Amino acid sequence: MNKTLPKFVSRCLILLALASSSLLHSSTCVAQQAGQKTNIVFILADDLGYGELGCYGQEKIRTPNLDKLASEGMLFTEHYTGAPVCAPARCTLMTGQNLAHAQIRGNRDSGNGRIFPGQWPITAEVVTIAEKLQQAGYTTGAFGKWGLGPSNTSGSPIKQGFDRYFGYNCQRNAHSFYPPFLDSNEREVLINKYPIPGHDRKPEGEVRAEDYRAENYAPDKILEEALKFLDKNKKKPFFLYLPFVEPHVSMQPPQVWLDQYPKEWDEENGAYRGQNGYLPHPRPRAAYASMISDLDEHVGTVLQRLEEHGLTEKTIVIFTSDNGPTHTSRDKRFHVGGAACTFFNSAGGLRGFKGSCYEGGIRVPCLVKWPGHVQAGSKSEMPTYFPDWFPTLCAIAGTDSTTDQRLDGVDLTSELIGKATPDRTEVMIWDFHNYGGIVAVRDGKWKAVRRNLLRKNPANWELYDLEKDRNEEKDLAENFPDVVKKIEAAYIKTRTVEPDFLVPLYDKLTRQKSK
Repeated sequence: MNKTLPKFVSRCLILLALASSSLLHSSTCVAQQAGQKTNIVFILADDLGYGELGCYGQEKIRTPNLDKLASEGMLFTEHYTGAPVCAPARCTLMTGQNLAHAQIRGNRDSGNGRIFPGQWPITAEVVTIAEKLQQAGYTTGAFGKWGLGPSNTSGSPIKQGFDRYFGYNCQRNAHSFYPPFLDSNEREVLINKYPIPGHDRKPEGEVRAEDYRAENYAPDKILEEALKFLDKNKKKPFFLYLPFVEPHVSMQPPQVWLDQYPKEWDEENGAYRGQNGYLPHPRPRAAYASMISDLDEHVGTVLQRLEEHGLTEKTIVIFTSDNGPTHTSRDKRFHVGGAACTFFNSAGGLRGFKGSCYEGGIRVPCLVKWPGHVQAGSKSEMPTYFPDWFPTLCAIAGTDSTTDQRLDGVDLTSELIGKATPDRTEVMIWDFHNYGGIVAVRDGKWKAVRRNLLRKNPANWELYDLEKDRNEEKDLAENFPDVVKKIEAAYIKTRTVEPDFLVPLYDKLTRQKSK
């Protein structure tokens, strides 16, 4: 600064510079408390539906800890996963990219010959939110189901920004809650001498829950390791990613939870015998509720440990689900694995289930608690989705979200703190490569869906006005052809061709666009 300026002018310039800096970096500044970085806990449920928590209207299943989390923070009414099944949803969350740009656009095994080979790996070039937070000085740990590449590949969590990993590296291993092993960093740790396979049938005879249990219940082992991580890193900033495995079938909940739900629930349909996949269970409705209550208890344990360490006020906690609830199958009395999703109105009245890009498959619960920043008992009606968390968590950590890869989300910090709803300048996209191939695009109140893109005769576009028709009952495509054309053009304009997940119809149009 020019030393010849009067002192009061110098002070004014200093104040002006500080004010400008504050405006330019408001998201970063609000995330810091006296120089202390905000700890981040991100909890991801597996196949938990929009209507399966008490705070979202569930009347039968007990979820006291998550309901309390909602009362102490913000509940999102229109939050979406990045994909309607496991691996691509996790890819969009970790990379900040929607399915028009993400490397993983559907569930696909890596096929390297192992019993549990793991899923198609993300490459070394992709940047994950864990890598960004690690570079920003955070200790990073992931505990639960990964699904983005086996150990000793580029997709391993240890090679993608996590200092510590424990859980199911492979989704197929996660089909049983009493598996032979779990992955600890890049080594397999045997946990059950006599494991339970994730699939079986019992067409006749008595179905007994105890026949499908072994010594060590994997969710408890995963929680135990996550708590050790918290204990070890309580005095330094951390990113704790908890992709818990419940309530994904098979249904193998602890007996203590089964005993708390009415036997009358299962008198009508009786035992589930494995006819829709996964494992039999004598009380499938009680079992499904028990899986969710067990998940709720694990979330409560994590929150309690934060409190014990005096970290509650220094931590943001985000809870959501990777996709909607388990879908129906052959025997219509039961959903896949015997799950009771119709009985519990698991999708909250929304159309569709897991694997669908209708609202029931992709709209998920989302709760955020951030003491001193997020108002207790508040709600957000902003349409948000998984790619938004990459820039948001970077802002909270006080680091730049810029990477060499395209990011598709918006920073939600101003929405969280109640200052302003951020503008979304581009459409939200789901470019999904399973279940026949589905594309869904949301643009404001409009949502367009096109199915069967990987089959001989792709379906026509459907169009819904979500402000008036949240259940997607009235297709307006013929009434508003210009809207459909505009949405399709926006989708084609932004998407890229992914060689491992091809959609011939739109790949051709995408290549023509780039010429």
